[in-house]
Amino acid sequence: MLQRRTFLGSALVTAAATTLSGTALGAIRRFAPPRPAKNAEHGIVYRNEGEFCAWPYTQGFFETADGTLLVNFIRTTANYGNVDSLNHNVVMRGGSTLVSARSHDRGKTWDKEPLQEHKGSTFAPHDGSGESIAELGPLDFMNKDTLIWSQCTAFGQPASRPYVRISKDAGRTWSKNFRLPLDGLPGASSNSSQMVRSDGRSMLLLTMITPDGWSRRPMVFLSTADKSTWRFLSFITPKEDPYGATDGDWAKLASSFAFGGHRWFYPRTIQLPSGRILCTLRCQRSPQGDMWSELYYSDDGGGTWAFRSRINDFGAPTSLVRMQDGRLVAVYGYRLPPYGVRAAVSEDEGETWNPEVVLRDDGGSWDLGYPQAIESSKGKVMAAYYFNSKNDTVKADGGVRHIARTIFTPD
Repeated sequence: MLQRRTFLGSALVTAAATTLSGTALGAIRRFAPPRPAKNAEHGIVYRNEGEFCAWPYTQGFFETADGTLLVNFIRTTANYGNVDSLNHNVVMRGGSTLVSARSHDRGKTWDKEPLQEHKGSTFAPHDGSGESIAELGPLDFMNKDTLIWSQCTAFGQPASRPYVRISKDAGRTWSKNFRLPLDGLPGASSNSSQMVRSDGRSMLLLTMITPDGWSRRPMVFLSTADKSTWRFLSFITPKEDPYGATDGDWAKLASSFAFGGHRWFYPRTIQLPSGRILCTLRCQRSPQGDMWSELYYSDDGGGTWAFRSRINDFGAPTSLVRMQDGRLVAVYGYRLPPYGVRAAVSEDEGETWNPEVVLRDDGGSWDLGYPQAIESSKGKVMAAYYFNSKNDTVKADGGVRHIARTIFTPD
């Protein structure tokens, strides 16, 4: 008899597996060399050689009632003649702007300038209490024209505080910022991660930040019955990492919170027809390459969670797509040479993953990824992400940071 061990919440559960045959054998991962994506077609969503554009994964991605796709990303002025100015900490100090690009043909083409700019979203003082959104009037979270954008101050730091903005007209106009309650948590970060549960309740996926800044714990906030706010529902991961996968003496290494090791953050969920909810998480020892994606699941609406699988060796964060034929496609940036964007396919709801599919491997440096993906037509996936190419005429530790897209067949 083979003893199989798995972590469920913070408890170590030991179960006896029958033999290395049947289901047990089927769960063993089989490896083969990565293969090029089938029918991959690349395109540009937005590019400006005087700008640094990035991070669509954390800024919001929506499909409205009429089928329009809306992808948000950050853009800021950039000097590609000075590589040091492209450091993320420098970029974000330079005065960035959140913008929206739209596609009316399922991601094949995208509206050009002028892009919609989101200004006037300064954060009010946050004392840990929440604010009611009741003043916005009746809200139907199942309505695809009701969009929810959540963000925070000081992402991943102890001072991080979460906010939410809402659009009732498919993103044409947006509300002011509303504070989300901390519910006694020391700090919380949010990155536009939201799912509407099959009963119409809105789930916001946030990450708790400990007072020392070095521990992150993804969690679920659920909308209240009167739809006036969101409150804490559950933690997704154990309180402590039982394997210590990201342990390290980061303080002695003079690392910032962003460039240290963190086991779990950037939660993103989808719900399967059965009602099961799947959640992808990013894990990292270094954001410049040594990171991977894990999958958790809940069978009680997000109340409790358990580990399901590790999606890949390397690559995060992951955008998860459920195809019409039931397969899952995970798309992620790949920040180790050869730099690029990759995907993995599961035919058993995320228990096992097939060998990697390479969307592209022509990245100029690690500074890429953060995809948002959707089934654009039957059997095809569209992924939008930020990218820099080794073949770019502009050379600055890679090329111009821009928003690109790939449409491919995940076979």
